Amino acid sequence: MNTRPAAPRAATHAHQDQILEAAAECFMERGYNASSIDDVARRLGSTKGRIYHHYPSKADLFADVFRHGMAMNFRLVEPIAEAGGPSKERLKAMSFAHCLNMIRTRPFQRCVWEGVSMLMRGATTPEQRATLIELQQQREKYADIFRTVLEECREAGVARFENVGIILQIFFMSLNSPLFWYSPRDGDDEMSMRQIASQCTQFALRGVGLKEKDLTDV
Repeated sequence: MNTRPAAPRAATHAHQDQILEAAAECFMERGYNASSIDDVARRLGSTKGRIYHHYPSKADLFADVFRHGMAMNFRLVEPIAEAGGPSKERLKAMSFAHCLNMIRTRPFQRCVWEGVSMLMRGATTPEQRATLIELQQQREKYADIFRTVLEECREAGVARFENVGIILQIFFMSLNSPLFWYSPRDGDDEMSMRQIASQCTQFALRGVGLKEKDLTDV
């Protein structure tokens, strides 16, 4: 069954994509509370009226950035999980795709992380909390894709762990780690990003018990 959330309506037009990208950068750099529609408009080189035309509030804009970030993840990983073939190969490909996407779309993924953090801290209005709960449910559905393939790997004898819930948290901590320490440097290109994603992915896969001989092509 397809669990991927529908792409938000605002992402269907190029100028609205620009709003989302500018907002993601602002939220990443300043955090949700310290960012304003004015900040997004300045980064966009536009008036805030252009933003309010599509988003009645900062909370609505943030929610759409979150949705867009999650939709990116689903589009990359879900087809790999559903492609068939050995569970080990699917897990390796899914993990690398996820980690590389954390680097490529870091502003959006940092907003996803901040949204989850806001929900856990209770730092929201009742209306925003309801929206974040719905968004968190999409994030849990995404994690379930990895949960299923990890369990298949354990059943096939290529992964070793006890509690899948615990190992899944540790696994994502490794794959998501570039969100918190990576920042683009002069000279960074596609190859350097792929090398970083490869190293993080290999570390995560070792943690679930894959053997070294299975990691040479990650």
